[in-house]
Amino acid sequence: MSINPRALWENCLQLIQENVSEQQFNTWFKPIVFESYSPSSKTILVQVPSQFVYEYLEENYVDLLRKVLTRCYGKGIKLNYSILTDKDNHINVTVEPDPVGDIEKAQPKTRGNQSPSVMEVAAQDIDSQLDPHHTFANFIEGDSNRLSRSIGLSIAEHPSTTQFNPMFIYGPSGCGKTHLINAIGVRAKELYPQKRILYVSARLFQVQYTNATLQNKINDFIAFYQTIDILIVDDIQEWMTATRTQDTFFHIFNHLFRNGKRIILASDRPPVDLKGMNDRLLTRFSCGLIAELEKPNEQLCVDILNSKIKRDGLQIPKDVILYIAKTANGSVRDLEGVINSLLAYSVVYNSNIDMRLAERVIKRAVKTDDRPLTIDDIITTVCHHFNVSTAAVSGKSRKQEYVNARQVSMYLALKYTKMPTSRIGKLIGGRDHSTVIHSCSQVEKRLKIDKSFSEDICSIENAFKLK
Repeated sequence: MSINPRALWENCLQLIQENVSEQQFNTWFKPIVFESYSPSSKTILVQVPSQFVYEYLEENYVDLLRKVLTRCYGKGIKLNYSILTDKDNHINVTVEPDPVGDIEKAQPKTRGNQSPSVMEVAAQDIDSQLDPHHTFANFIEGDSNRLSRSIGLSIAEHPSTTQFNPMFIYGPSGCGKTHLINAIGVRAKELYPQKRILYVSARLFQVQYTNATLQNKINDFIAFYQTIDILIVDDIQEWMTATRTQDTFFHIFNHLFRNGKRIILASDRPPVDLKGMNDRLLTRFSCGLIAELEKPNEQLCVDILNSKIKRDGLQIPKDVILYIAKTANGSVRDLEGVINSLLAYSVVYNSNIDMRLAERVIKRAVKTDDRPLTIDDIITTVCHHFNVSTAAVSGKSRKQEYVNARQVSMYLALKYTKMPTSRIGKLIGGRDHSTVIHSCSQVEKRLKIDKSFSEDICSIENAFKLK
């Protein structure tokens, strides 16, 4: 009696699950749907949700798939993919990958073309500067970070692949960017201890570059960074006015990229909003994967709090946890700060952690924001202050009073909503991101020289607090 081909596929999934992590299985294998099996051609057809999933499976798991398929279906088995290209109309494209035997393994790159001084530097052990406490184990997953976390973990476990290089992570302060990029480095170091992995802030890189220039050791500085296997740079928005630092990093980036080394970058804004950054550098930042980290929602804040409370051995009532999650403004740093403060208060005063104590701590530690400002709030307040209509601000008129209100609205929207400039422009009259950048620049210039204008902005911001 022959075994049902679908049941054999379930056996394959079970074997795969035993050989990969739960995260990897849920991300890359669980979404696969068995469609058919042709005994005559010994071909299995499975459906995958996107071209991206197909390419990732073929790039990273082709050997594992070949082994489990051979074990369950026998020798000579072939695997074809049906890729869902249009969910609304249920349109699929069938792809037949190259035979496994035809795939050439990438040859390791040699250092034969490097100077002896670079090779000497490469031979030395380096301090990775990674924070061992920032790991994937305590980076709690939620809707706001699931994609970035999954891809970050895959990069850490397969750093030599060419996909998603560079990985550019952006998001507002406190959303977990530094934790995630550290976790990638820590995990990669655990799996590949021989690799040279370095975490550096953009500010420290700039200081090192300046010191190397003053000491006439710029060649040594560049040579050192060209030996890194996984380079992680945090807060690169710090370079927006540092032209020479950008030029130097451009050459380092090119060398690492051409030699198949991994580059991971973090910023508080997407590449398109890094005004002042060299265009050729921005092009390279955008050629890999751009992943956004959003502020954690209320449920993720609760999960983060519960994880930290468990690690610290605290006892905090559920209603207090929910209150903290609601008032911390979606900032992981604020959440951790509140918990640390509650711990300190409870120890010093030998008291239980209750709602009254939480309210006292949050009042001192967190700038509470019961309802975040919206674009509409900002436009309405600005128009009321300058006595113009909201329709005029969103319209095409170039009258000075309308342009003034429009530019102030864009400036304050960028400051208070943390939306991308492209989104702000779209919501204020359907303009593009370059108009928003120009408007913000004009407002910043006026603030430096026009006292009356500064008072106008201050008055508008004070009005926000009354909302």
